[in-house]
Amino acid sequence: MNKNPTILLAEDEASLGMIIKESLETRNFNVVFCANGEEALQAYQQKKPDLLVLDVMMPKKDGFTVAKEVRKEDKRIPILFLTAKSQTADVVEGFSIGGNDYLKKPFSMEELIVRMDNLLQRHKLQNSDTIYTIGNYRFHFKKQTLQFEEEEIKPLTHREAHLLYHLNNNKNEVLDRSVILKKLWNNDDFFSGRSMDVFITRLRKKLKKDERIQIINVRGYGYKLVY
Repeated sequence: MNKNPTILLAEDEASLGMIIKESLETRNFNVVFCANGEEALQAYQQKKPDLLVLDVMMPKKDGFTVAKEVRKEDKRIPILFLTAKSQTADVVEGFSIGGNDYLKKPFSMEELIVRMDNLLQRHKLQNSDTIYTIGNYRFHFKKQTLQFEEEEIKPLTHREAHLLYHLNNNKNEVLDRSVILKKLWNNDDFFSGRSMDVFITRLRKKLKKDERIQIINVRGYGYKLVY
């Protein structure tokens, strides 16, 4: 039986922090609530959470500083920043120091939970040693490798690996374009859509050695992997 994920929530607005904590606990998350960055680092060491939700602007240590300290020990744990800041430079800084996602205030609990679930799922996949058989290919998600019979194909990028996983997990079914864009790009706008089309083209090239394998564009809906 899977244990409920433990979330470390660091938020200096006490009322907002308690609302988030209580809402998450009703969704079966275990929540460790901290009011500043120093408490958050101590709790991280003691509780070993599954995911960090860090407010950027906090006393003693801000969210970015906490993330930098955590990344010295753990390169993989998912980190989601909460912030009232909207400048592009702040978003870039958050990702550059190892953040996995960024949610601007005010936000809905539903959006927070969807983003948390996505990060937890990705983390679980990245730590899985499962090898998938796709036609005559062997796909190792954790290592992001693709092998055709005895031949190693050029390594997959992070997004190529996630996209192939979701296509294969929905084999012979249409993978909804909007859903996968929000899951992997956090946005389903035009530019994200064009970016996904490029990754689909790359995957088709890497899978072309087995003629049975096709990634079909179902216009207006999404893509379907068949083999």
